[in-house]
Amino acid sequence: MSTNTPIFYTISNDFVPYAAVSLQSLISNANPNRNYQVIFIHEDLTAQSKAVLASLVPDQIQVDFYQVVPDMLEGIDNRPENFLRADFYTPAIFYRLFIANLFPQFDRALYIDADTVWADRPDELLDTPLDDYLMAAVPDHSIEHVEPMLAYIKGAIGIPPAKYINSGVLVLNLAQMRAIKFQEQLLALINQYHFDCIAPDQDYLNGLGQGKIKYLAETNNAMPKDWQYVDEMIAHPRLVHYNLFYKPWHFDQVMYEEYFWQAAKLTPFYEQLSQERTQYSDQIRQSDHEKLDRLMDKAGKLALVEPSFRTILNKT
Repeated sequence: MSTNTPIFYTISNDFVPYAAVSLQSLISNANPNRNYQVIFIHEDLTAQSKAVLASLVPDQIQVDFYQVVPDMLEGIDNRPENFLRADFYTPAIFYRLFIANLFPQFDRALYIDADTVWADRPDELLDTPLDDYLMAAVPDHSIEHVEPMLAYIKGAIGIPPAKYINSGVLVLNLAQMRAIKFQEQLLALINQYHFDCIAPDQDYLNGLGQGKIKYLAETNNAMPKDWQYVDEMIAHPRLVHYNLFYKPWHFDQVMYEEYFWQAAKLTPFYEQLSQERTQYSDQIRQSDHEKLDRLMDKAGKLALVEPSFRTILNKT
């Protein structure tokens, strides 16, 4: 079975149910005349989790698992500036940044977060021409109405907010990333400066990728928004990404939630996910809203902190 562009996920064992939904959505939207390769990068998947994921796929989809070793993240420590959503440390968010060096047999790859679902065939995204760009991605439309984030992107990252990409869907030019020693540049910045970040992996990608990113249409990474912006909803998304706290397994009436539940019903995890939504209490939901408020407060403050990506990268 051959493929030109493998699809990578990075997951931990507790994220297997959502990864299974994403994988099932790929199966449901696969081109019957094409083979696909899916690679799960992980640190702690159990044999049972691997077996469940592998059992979902038909012959045209090859599923492989790659276990990382802890010392791969040397220098990326469990410290506040490396926290996801300024809330908790999860090393898996950084694994996407090492795909080029971990897989020298591939010249290009598609990386997607596990909180995604395919709503259309993946071929156009997989076959995106990259030329000399480091990557292709979609600007992060989930923050375009959030003033503290806009200030952070301009002040700390040093790029126009309209060019700030979301790292949940990336078409990666692995050959070009190896040529410019992207991983080495990344680790040097992390080890020397320990930038305090809102989205660590995403912010480093935006900082290092300035001028080297091809921008894709929002349909390739459609992220839910508050319903007051329903006029900005994508009518026919290719890939839906339940970013930040917009999780249909936690909240009711999430934009694009129908795509998630359509795929979830075809997995062994449907009942578990339905119960998770039912048991997600109003108290926990309120806590999520408070976390988001704290994150935005931090974003506004970091817009003024030095040194920043903007000042350091302008010197290099």
